[in-house]
Amino acid sequence: MTNVIPKDEILSKEQLEQVVGSNCFEAADDTRFLNSLNGSTDRFGAFKCFLSGRPIIKMIEDAWAKLGIKADIGTGSKKNTYYYKGNEITQEQARQHAMQVTGHYMSRSDWEW
Repeated sequence: MTNVIPKDEILSKEQLEQVVGSNCFEAADDTRFLNSLNGSTDRFGAFKCFLSGRPIIKMIEDAWAKLGIKADIGTGSKKNTYYYKGNEITQEQARQHAMQVTGHYMSRSDWEW
């Protein structure tokens, strides 16, 4: 027997962002991207990133560091920030750099599944 969650009790993405913070969605995207790029992380969803906290954040930060990016993955309402050679860059710029370093170029549809 399976439990069915009534439709009116399922949170929308916007509601979930209020609970876990949009930085958890960015962190989850990081895990999916880095997993597909070079297998340096497992794949996690935003809620799992939120619940697990520091161990997943450390895994993400370490994976970015191996690619020359200093990532400061936020907790709570603190935003995620990425740095290359001391300069703040966007998450997308960090992805472009990582693909250049590895020579593995992907579109979003290649890693967001």
